[in-house]
Amino acid sequence: MKITALKDRYSKRGKQGPKSRTLYIVKFAAFIYFYMVLKTMNMDSSILLEKLHQKLLSKRTKERSERVILWIALVSFIIHLVLIGLIHFNLITINEPSHLLNNPISAIYTPFSFILVYEVYLLIYYLPKSTSIYISKQYEIISLIIIRRLFKDLSDLSLSSHWFSIKNDLQFTYDLIASVFLFYLIYLFHVQRTRVFRTIKNSKSQSSSISKFIKAKKWIATALVPVLLIIAIYSFLNWSISIFQPLENNALSFKNINNIFFEQFFNILIIADVILLLISFFHTDDFHKVIRNSGFLISTILIRISFSVDGIINNILIVSAILFGLSILFIHNKFEKKLAEKTQENNGIEE
Repeated sequence: MKITALKDRYSKRGKQGPKSRTLYIVKFAAFIYFYMVLKTMNMDSSILLEKLHQKLLSKRTKERSERVILWIALVSFIIHLVLIGLIHFNLITINEPSHLLNNPISAIYTPFSFILVYEVYLLIYYLPKSTSIYISKQYEIISLIIIRRLFKDLSDLSLSSHWFSIKNDLQFTYDLIASVFLFYLIYLFHVQRTRVFRTIKNSKSQSSSISKFIKAKKWIATALVPVLLIIAIYSFLNWSISIFQPLENNALSFKNINNIFFEQFFNILIIADVILLLISFFHTDDFHKVIRNSGFLISTILIRISFSVDGIINNILIVSAILFGLSILFIHNKFEKKLAEKTQENNGIEE
């Protein structure tokens, strides 16, 4: 009865507009998910967590998801090409405001979108395993969004002598330069990420604290999976409806097609990152680790803000976000290296 009443309540509020509907659907999906979890809380929480984690985020599930997404990407590419061909020969008419059905090059945009959704799943998959891998996945996703945007920009290019006075051509230039720069920054981030310095051996209390922190990350990652699925399905259906039944509010909501799904998901991701930051205080109060975790959160927020703007400001915000995260990790590693050297000196004196 409670679920039915809540469903009616959100269906009424859904009339307020696409953005409001997205928020309410995510809330409703989260309620259903946690309701199911609470119904099974009579079993041990650790057993429950492992069962849910194995169902949603195991290596086997990852491999299956990868195969499914690749097939969906391939089929969607073919469907997109067929639609472009049918429109070209005037067999059907579709008023698509984003101009994704005008040029065969833009067909690459569709499979790329499904691959990006899988990349978001990988981001969640690596969350309990490593914070630095989790952050690097965020950077890879935003870089792939720019690469995907390049395919769309290619189909809208106006090859003329007035290249730098045409908005679409300028955006293509910004994206092209930004994608190369981001690729190099992500490479540097991976180099810094793999640097590990041995400091003090973990005591029993520290090992217990780390175990609890990993468990908390598993809970958050497990909770993010259904949210990812709900937002992905809702965004795709709402965008599809806006094409075949164009309404004024849908046009406003999806003015920038590049932001579909990712703008909403990064909002959820910021909340998850804040929760992780607060939980990390139970695990460590080391200054350099607190600054690192806080810096990664700021980096995520900058990426989210980039969805709100376009043009060169969008590219500057994205590059700034990754450059900031890289700088934070570089300085953090300097701290770790210094602490490792001190530990080795102290061990040498004791011996």
